[in-house]
Amino acid sequence: MTAGPDTPAAFAARPLFEPIAALLGRFKAPTLPGTAQLDALLREVAPDAASGGERLIRFIPPPAHPFAYEEHIFATGEVPTRADDWHDFFNALAWCVWPRAKAACNILHRRERDTRIAAGLPGRGPRRDALTQFDECGIVVVSSNPEIPALLAAHEWEEVFWARRARLIETTRFLVFGHGTWDQLREPFFGLCGKALYRVVDVGWLALPAAERQAETDAWLAAQLLDAGLLRAPRELAPLPLLGIPGVTPENESVAYYRDTRQFRSKRVPVEQPSTADSAQS
Repeated sequence: MTAGPDTPAAFAARPLFEPIAALLGRFKAPTLPGTAQLDALLREVAPDAASGGERLIRFIPPPAHPFAYEEHIFATGEVPTRADDWHDFFNALAWCVWPRAKAACNILHRRERDTRIAAGLPGRGPRRDALTQFDECGIVVVSSNPEIPALLAAHEWEEVFWARRARLIETTRFLVFGHGTWDQLREPFFGLCGKALYRVVDVGWLALPAAERQAETDAWLAAQLLDAGLLRAPRELAPLPLLGIPGVTPENESVAYYRDTRQFRSKRVPVEQPSTADSAQS
């Protein structure tokens, strides 16, 4: 069967779908797979995928009654998945290729909730906000050249995307984590932005097969979340204009594209507040 223009398989070769490309290629039908198909896929490619509460992940239709999403997954392993819904379909595929990191996020949601309840603090807190943002639109930028992540973090867009374009392509991989971002990339729009984490690796990492790079990054990310305390607040996530990445849109084949400050903004410089003594003298 030949994949139609809006079937999962049609997106397999597009930039930024690399982590799930092999899985997308399996689905050439015009309708999205149901929960039973997604369960079978998960059991095949990530049979040990489990929630933070060590319950095997499975995909179910959303319950009719109100429920707390992360808590439900933690306690049951059941991931509510709407029928024929691209957003939820991509979330299922994220569990297939990021099982350790997804479980780590689930653990931290529960841990943060319990900590805030014990401390008498209201609301979700900055860590849960950061975890949710990353779950929806996160991307791990992995490079063997430390200058590339530094330039991206500094918003030196023209320098890194254009002046060093060949070096960027050679040394750097952009691994989308956020299922919401994959949904948006079906029809990329002006200003589409991801929330990035940057990682520098040895050049040998680039020589690994794509599936091994993905599995290794999944393990690395899970360890960073659980052991190194990554993502304690949304400010740890760096904005990344996804349409600037080579190959994502044909429009970025021109240097002028990167000079549009509506999309490629300079990094904000924090404004220092005057000290109490300075204020008293003014």
